[in-house]
Parts: sequence; structure tokens; C-alpha cells
Amino acid sequence: MIRLARREFLATLAAGGLLACAPNLLGSPESGVRLVVLGTAGGPTPKPNRFPAAYALVVGEDVYLIDAGNGVAQQLARAGIGINRVRHVFISHHHSDHDADAGAVALLAWATNPKLPLTLWGPPPMRAQMAAYRDYARFDIETRTADEGRPDFDASTRVMEFNEEGLLLDDGKVRVRCARNLHPPIHESYALRFETQDRSYVFSGDTTYSPSVVTLAKGADVLVHEIMYLPALDALIASEPNASTLREHLLASHSTPEQVGRVATEAGVGTLVLSHFVPGGPVVADETWLEAVRPHFSGRIIVAHDLMTLP
Repeated sequence: MIRLARREFLATLAAGGLLACAPNLLGSPESGVRLVVLGTAGGPTPKPNRFPAAYALVVGEDVYLIDAGNGVAQQLARAGIGINRVRHVFISHHHSDHDADAGAVALLAWATNPKLPLTLWGPPPMRAQMAAYRDYARFDIETRTADEGRPDFDASTRVMEFNEEGLLLDDGKVRVRCARNLHPPIHESYALRFETQDRSYVFSGDTTYSPSVVTLAKGADVLVHEIMYLPALDALIASEPNASTLREHLLASHSTPEQVGRVATEAGVGTLVLSHFVPGGPVVADETWLEAVRPHFSGRIIVAHDLMTLP
């Protein structure tokens, strides 16, 4: 494997016009706690300007990945985060824009000389999905193990399935708790709270207004919440043959700006980060998202962008 010195790597990015896409590389990745927004789009349709919503909580050398939609490994690379630093992957629910690349993250992390095992967490059918992915990747795993001297994949990859609210992990660096949100028709859908020594982060997952999310987010420093803007959405789906059914689903399972602001206000969070935008294309300006939420939350609001870094 070719390894570039830090200065050479930054020079390579700059030459390719990519340095602006990875501003967090200018800071030290080995110290402190930071949240890297890997993607901000909602829905399964690929977007030209946003990757599926996913986040990397970086705590010293370790990385805790929240959701793993299509392209998340590439976004980690663009953010300057080695995939072999990912220690835990948490899947909020099993829609493809949240779990499509969960298996790929495990496979690519294993193939990149990880120092410690990776654990994937998720509600049912997490174990079945990963077992199916393991079967799919069998040829690649066995070939690289024999031909390249890779370690035992099964010993390097763990799967933890959960279907109850409460504490999931306390590894001395991060404490992770979950609560069911409201994302019908999916019952096993969860919001997640991460508590570090200095700060707390809550990720709503896909949900309409949920008292459980309010309770989980009480007093959190940062709440990352999904959001849906109906005027743009109605215009976008007007020509779809299933427009009325799709609109009913979205209203039942996603959050309007008023609902997002209500959750943030009732929970008393420090900073509200808007993400998982529906619609997720370039049809809604940042100012529109901000102005839609501002009447309902008086605290700090951030409109997230891919590869944004937050403390």
C-alpha cells in the first residue's frame, strides 16, 4: 500500500481541486471530538449534489458511523477519514438510503488493515442482511485472505442486533442510547444519542414528530434532525403516478419544519442541525430551510452540507 505524507496528500488534493471538499483535513484528526457530515440527502434516489444522510462522530482515533447509505465509504475518503478507523456502525433503520453500504463498509474496512474489529449495530433484520452480504462477498474474502494474507474476516467483523430502547454501548469513550421514533410502516426505526466526555449528539433518524425523540434529545448539545419542505415536495411529485400515496406516506413518516422546531424547543437542545432533506435535490435554498424552522426554534440552527465538520 502506498502511503503519502500529510503534506503530499494535501498537495494532491489541492492539485485535483478537492481540498475545498475536505476542510477538516486542515485540523488534527487524532485529537478531540468532531462530527463530520458525510451526506445530507433524504430518500433512495441518487442526487447530484448530496449523498445519502450519514455522519461520522470522530473521537480521537476512533470513528462511530451513523447510517451507511450508498457511497458512504467514498465520503469517508473525501473527508480524510480512514475507513479502518471505523469501530462501530449504527444503522437507524433498514431503508436503502440508510443501510445500502453497511456490508461494504465492513468489507472495505477489513481490506484496509484495521487495528481493531468493527461492530455493526442495527435493528432486525441486521443479522440476516449481514449474513447475506457475507455470502455475496465470500469469493472476494476467501481470495484476499489466501492471496494477500488478510486476517479472518469473521473475527474482524461483529454484528449486534437490537430491538429494544435503551443503552447499546458504553466503551469508555462514547455512551450510545437509542429510542424508537415514528417512521411508519417501519416499527424497528430508532433515534440515537451519543454522549462523549464533553458533548452530546442526537440523531433523529427518519421520523415524524416523536415524543420519544424529544425525551432522548433532552439537553443535548447537538440535535441532527431530518426535515421535509412540503411546498417544494408537492411541486416535485405532482407528475408522479403515485403522488397522493407518496405524499400520505411522507406526511406520516417525516417531519415538517414546525415539527422539527417543536422537537428542538421541547428538548432544549443547544444546536439544531437540519439534514436528511426531503426533497434532497438543489430545489430548496438554505435560507428557505432556515426561515421555515426559525419561527419554531430560537436557538442556533445549521443547514447541513456534505463534508461539513462540526464540533
